[in-house]
Amino acid sequence: MRYFIVDDDKASRLMLKNILVEQNLGMVIGEAESGGNAIPQILSLAPDLVLIDLLMPELDGIETIQQLKTQGFTGQFIMLSQVVSKEMVGEAYQVGVEFFIHKPINQIEVQSVLRRTTEQLRLKNSLLTIRESLAQLGAEEQSKPARPVKDIVLSKLHDMGIIGENSTRDIVAITEVLIERNVAQLPPLKELYEVALGKMGIEQKDIAKESKAMEQRIRRSIQTAMDHLASLGAVDYTIDEFEYYAPRYFDFQEITQRMKQIQEESFIIRPSKVNSKKFLQVLYIETAEEQKKFL
Repeated sequence: MRYFIVDDDKASRLMLKNILVEQNLGMVIGEAESGGNAIPQILSLAPDLVLIDLLMPELDGIETIQQLKTQGFTGQFIMLSQVVSKEMVGEAYQVGVEFFIHKPINQIEVQSVLRRTTEQLRLKNSLLTIRESLAQLGAEEQSKPARPVKDIVLSKLHDMGIIGENSTRDIVAITEVLIERNVAQLPPLKELYEVALGKMGIEQKDIAKESKAMEQRIRRSIQTAMDHLASLGAVDYTIDEFEYYAPRYFDFQEITQRMKQIQEESFIIRPSKVNSKKFLQVLYIETAEEQKKFL
């Protein structure tokens, strides 16, 4: 992975470079102390990821990202910031920032965020490869039967501790719909739930009511999975299931917050933020990737 760092604080740039090198997270191909100086270098070097500070003189981080996108840069961004307000987060999301690293810089957080971002890029590239391969092979060309979607999904739900949940049938049906349609991105969840219910044989007159019930079942299961993985991580964060699923399928900050509550034996349990769309998107991508192995 090729990185470019934009930060007016030389110490922060040096710290990030050291973490990247020492942890074998990638290669720093350039750096700049301001947005204005960074833009021509980024356009020329085309890094995979840009680590960019929010508050900088002349051009701030968001303005720099906007100019880079206007000029055709398609790489991803990670925002560095001491203060993360709701307004700033909303504006950053609008220009394409998906991850934040808080200042002062913490090595564990940097490692976690960069690994999650790298994995997201890997999944995105894998999905594109799958679609291209299917297009080349053609519908008539088959070498051997693909592993059933249900088997793949059940295996992953088992690993996350929710194989026996009421939503199991729902999640399988949703994933089958997405695989059949070979979508580039998820449609609105309401629409997805309704199509899946139709596939499950629910009558049209009952679909609106059942869609709401399906939504709640899935949210409860995702919350259960988060609690299960947080419990594993609180005991030993090197457990395979925790290392694999926690950063891919969920908001890792929510998982770590729940781990902290468990470790402190807190009696006040803050409800976790459940991101159903991310969960279903990653499950779909990984299921498609798993099926590709059998083509």
